[in-house]
Amino acid sequence: MTTAETRRPLRIAIFGLLGSGNLGNHGSLDAMLRFLRASHPDAEISCVCSGPEELERQYGIPSTAMTWYGAHGPGRTRITTVFRKLFGKVADLVRMPRLFRRYDVVVVPGMGVLETTLELNPWGWPYALFLMCVSARMGGAKVALVSVGANVARERSIRWLYTGAARLATYRSYRDNLSRDSMRAMGVDVSQDEVYPDLAFALPEPIPPEPSLRPRKTVGLGLMEYHGTSADRGRADEIYAEYEAKIVEFARWLVDDGYRIRLVTGDPADEVVVTAVYDDLRKNRPELVESRLVREPADSLGELMGRLAGTDLVVASRYHNVQSALRLSKPTISISYASKNDILMEDMRLAEFRQSIRTLSVPRLIEQFRALEARANRLEPAMREKNTEYAVLLEQQFAVLSKTVFDAGSSVRVSRH
Repeated sequence: MTTAETRRPLRIAIFGLLGSGNLGNHGSLDAMLRFLRASHPDAEISCVCSGPEELERQYGIPSTAMTWYGAHGPGRTRITTVFRKLFGKVADLVRMPRLFRRYDVVVVPGMGVLETTLELNPWGWPYALFLMCVSARMGGAKVALVSVGANVARERSIRWLYTGAARLATYRSYRDNLSRDSMRAMGVDVSQDEVYPDLAFALPEPIPPEPSLRPRKTVGLGLMEYHGTSADRGRADEIYAEYEAKIVEFARWLVDDGYRIRLVTGDPADEVVVTAVYDDLRKNRPELVESRLVREPADSLGELMGRLAGTDLVVASRYHNVQSALRLSKPTISISYASKNDILMEDMRLAEFRQSIRTLSVPRLIEQFRALEARANRLEPAMREKNTEYAVLLEQQFAVLSKTVFDAGSSVRVSRH
């Protein structure tokens, strides 16, 4: 009897909060897919995510719900929904190991997967991430956390789940020094971990429209439904109302000062702020609302960058709205909800053009906007230089991934007797 060896394609699962409409998460996915398809074209790629049906529709990639509850959905009553959620947590202890034993590599591409900057339930995403890492390693798969975001988790349960997941990963890299330092502060050995730019900086830059096609100076205004963090649950509505009132006031000032506004968002939840801006201008500036406001929804981060390519200046809150503007070397103001926004602005030498979303001052924002506009031509060359540097670093990371995670051969030996 003879023994022959054949080679089957590498089986890769991309894991994350994907398919829910968050453009930043999808931007990281887009960048990872571009790399995998170019460097490992024979690999079999599928997704394990929060919105498998939507992801399959958009990308044509076989997709599976990351949790039992995600696959089966809520019950008909509140009681049955609670029961299904509780049952799902137990069912996933069996379901996830079965699911991930079919893969050779599980990749978590970018995203703030180790962050607590927005409202977060420990038995939601943190539990799913931890259980995935345990299940994948039990089945012999490598786990790669690539250019991810992190911060120090104050809640003990979330900290335990995040640090446990990180320790189980085969490969870890972070999108900024703060993320790596945060994991170190929580007790993870990061001595072998590197820092690379956000994966979305690897996306191609769209071709901007001709300046002559712009009827007047256009400002990209990135909106966000912001309710604070988990610690702010008691004041969530008040926090949102304050932010909405200030962003509406600033939008009205832009219109009154002669600017055209292109509204952009990063998540379906942000549409409530878009409605607030429209409603205010319809009521207070009815003669200007149609000519001065533009809203063209984007289905991907690439499309969002295409929208921003036709702007002159950008004011935004969501991290990947800010990141997209900087990727295009657009002079930008960040209304920051997390330190990750500020780090991006500092790296682009725009530290003076930022404010905290929690203490946002409209008069100061107007002053910053005028200063940004006056210096725009001097700021753009340095931004373009930084983008070139980011592109080189990301290519270096992709080469490391091919060598250490995907084994360069992009296939696995299978013995046949």
